Amino acid sequence: MSKVAVVRTSPDSVIEDIVRVMELAGVRDSLEEGATTILKSNLSWHLMYPAANTTPWQLEGAILGLRKAGFEELVCVENQTVVTSAEKGELLNKHRGVCDHYKVPVMYNFKASDMRWERYEPKAEMLVLNEIFPQGIYIPDYFHGKNVVHLPTMKCHIYTNFTGAMKNAFGGLLDNRRHYCHSRIDEALVDLLAIQQEIHRGIFVVTDGTTAGNGPGPRTMIPVAKNVLLASSDSVAVDAVCAKLMGFEPMDHKFIRLAQERGLGTGKFDEIEIVGDAEGADERWGFTTGDNAASSVGKLFWFGPLKWLERLMFHTPIVYAFIFASAIYHDRIWYPFAGRKVVKDWLANSPWGRLFADYRPGRPGRNMR
Repeated sequence: MSKVAVVRTSPDSVIEDIVRVMELAGVRDSLEEGATTILKSNLSWHLMYPAANTTPWQLEGAILGLRKAGFEELVCVENQTVVTSAEKGELLNKHRGVCDHYKVPVMYNFKASDMRWERYEPKAEMLVLNEIFPQGIYIPDYFHGKNVVHLPTMKCHIYTNFTGAMKNAFGGLLDNRRHYCHSRIDEALVDLLAIQQEIHRGIFVVTDGTTAGNGPGPRTMIPVAKNVLLASSDSVAVDAVCAKLMGFEPMDHKFIRLAQERGLGTGKFDEIEIVGDAEGADERWGFTTGDNAASSVGKLFWFGPLKWLERLMFHTPIVYAFIFASAIYHDRIWYPFAGRKVVKDWLANSPWGRLFADYRPGRPGRNMR
């Protein structure tokens, strides 16, 4: 039976609670001793927006939890999307300060000086990746033979309804053509999980639900304080618990159902062992995803009546028009006119926002090393 640890938390104890949730989920036994461990952060947006990105306390707590468990060789890996700048994001979201404080190097999967993209032949039967990338599946050479710890946040997502551990591999393992997969996103996530289980020595997840994102994520959401942390060595199971908490039925999501059917993890909620503050998994938040202007257009071409134009629109230079439009919409229209007010309110009035505003790694009581 797969195990998911659930721990209630607060800004005063969040670092210690992250270490605790990792221990409850069996981090020491989930990863291979002596192997380098990749911390795979989640940057859905280079701008700081509540619930959109890995939090600095999530990253700091994971570093301390790993070192307490005996994993010394750590590296943080960032990826870049066509609309998100990793370098800008790691500064605005305070990741760089955490990594610098704990002397954890930062590497980028899109920089040739850090890693190369090599063709990979999966042992598992692929559902769609061979079809989407007929010239071959390419993944970063650096990921082979290493542990990976995913650091997603709990939030809705316009294309997968919600996003978590399984979706977090999307940016790390695929290059900037990953948008080719959007029309078959569920199958692609299952293929990527199969590849992860082949190339990594161990997989672990620390999910941050301190502030969760309700609405059309992963960016244009309503942040809601939920004060919860989750951890597991089973990406499918931890995503299933996240789905249930948010008010969704896990097995109604194709990527969870397919992963369960292919033996890649446990997606059935009643087959998952909940440890820690187990009553926390009984909550149902009633989240709904919905759409924003960008997703409404994208869905016309990926899932709707204009799907026959998908290859023309997204597999040719025409895609740059969509990239430009998305950047303008999110960064220059939605954020200034709607998002900035949400951020200001969160920073001023939410305990988690106040923690972020004044966040500095290694404060007394937080440095457990």
